[in-house]
Amino acid sequence: MRNLLIFITKYNAFFLFLIFEISSLIIYVKYNTFQKATFINSAANVTGNLYAHINELYGYLSLKEVNDSLAHENARLKSQLKSSFYIDTVAKRKVNDTVYKQQYEFAEAKVINNSINRRNNYLTINIGTNEGIVKGRGVICSSGVVGIIVFVSPHYAVVQSLLNKDTRISAMLADHKDIGSFRWVSNLDPGKGLLTDISNNAQPKLGEKVVTTQYSLFPSGILIGKVSNLRAKEGGSSLNLVVDLSVDFSKLQYVYVVTNKFGQEQLGLEAQQKKDE
Repeated sequence: MRNLLIFITKYNAFFLFLIFEISSLIIYVKYNTFQKATFINSAANVTGNLYAHINELYGYLSLKEVNDSLAHENARLKSQLKSSFYIDTVAKRKVNDTVYKQQYEFAEAKVINNSINRRNNYLTINIGTNEGIVKGRGVICSSGVVGIIVFVSPHYAVVQSLLNKDTRISAMLADHKDIGSFRWVSNLDPGKGLLTDISNNAQPKLGEKVVTTQYSLFPSGILIGKVSNLRAKEGGSSLNLVVDLSVDFSKLQYVYVVTNKFGQEQLGLEAQQKKDE
């Protein structure tokens, strides 16, 4: 306090000048119409810009909530896509039943851990058995296929990434419908993979989309990537095509777990068939 009084005493002339200057400006603006209007307009511009910057800052700080909301909405909309339903032909004979029944459901999740530079890459998401997630379900994002769930705990799940030497997905050329198997090769970069077992009779185009088939864990037509190399290695009666992946795994934040509502029924029936063989 003593130092403050010494400071004020030392610079009392400056503070007195400042008080008189401010007072004169207030009187000048208050009693002159033009100057008053100019001051009000300038003040409005300053406060408007200030509010705009505050709003931008608030919007930036609210990005997490916005992203969570968008992820939830995307999951809901994906569940309503036609590809998430199957046609029940028997139901056409029933007046009170629907022709389409939902086959796929989507649950949004956030990626909390991820690897892309190993031979076998995995990522961790923040939902588990408490949210109904089980092993073997497919995982996608807004850009395409991400991987398959291999481990689950009450609150988390580990996803075997598409960038994993053990990941195999039934895939096809989107335009020509030729079916093969997609896999990632560890000596390729994280943005490329191989579409194998495509018939030599196929005529793939550079840039043609590669998508999932109805034989995979995913709805048919989910993007995997685009053909980037037509000079593929020929092996007997099949082709291997290099594919540029549609998903940038280094930037993954939100994903969707795909639930095939008839998956267990199909697996059980196929297991019974193998047992009887």
